[in-house]
Amino acid sequence: MFNVGDKVVYPMHGAGIIESIEEKEFLGETKKYYIMRIPIGDMRVMIPMNNVAGIGLREVVDEETIDKVIGTLQNSQTDMSANWNRRYRANLDKMKSGDIYEIADVVKNLMIRNQEKGLSTGERKMLDNAKQIFISELVLAKNLKQEEAFALLDSIISEKNASF
Repeated sequence: MFNVGDKVVYPMHGAGIIESIEEKEFLGETKKYYIMRIPIGDMRVMIPMNNVAGIGLREVVDEETIDKVIGTLQNSQTDMSANWNRRYRANLDKMKSGDIYEIADVVKNLMIRNQEKGLSTGERKMLDNAKQIFISELVLAKNLKQEEAFALLDSIISEKNASF
């Protein structure tokens, strides 16, 4: 159970802050919802409280974990399929998991793939989405401004591009 003010991650959407808990009626059924604001894109999301475990809602990781994740981004080793369909499905499963390490792995793998051979439109969109999800958690975990988080990720990407 989360409370107002908690920093949480909603898989496939990103990290945000629970602003309120509200009861809403849809199709004659009243349910309680977390109202979450995601700072990247200033989006508000309603999350049904009765399905939190199934959705995979979790707390934002701590700063130490973020530093470890950044370390994995700096490692240029990758393990991805040459088949675009398998690669896309594997990356999509990682994104759906909501795990910060898996999201970082998608960012890293697609950045490497982009440097080596380029990305399809679908994979380019997935990379942008993975970056946005990663940045949203980075902003909340390290108490950064959005611009600072993008600059940090850009510096990591620049370092990686130099090693390709």
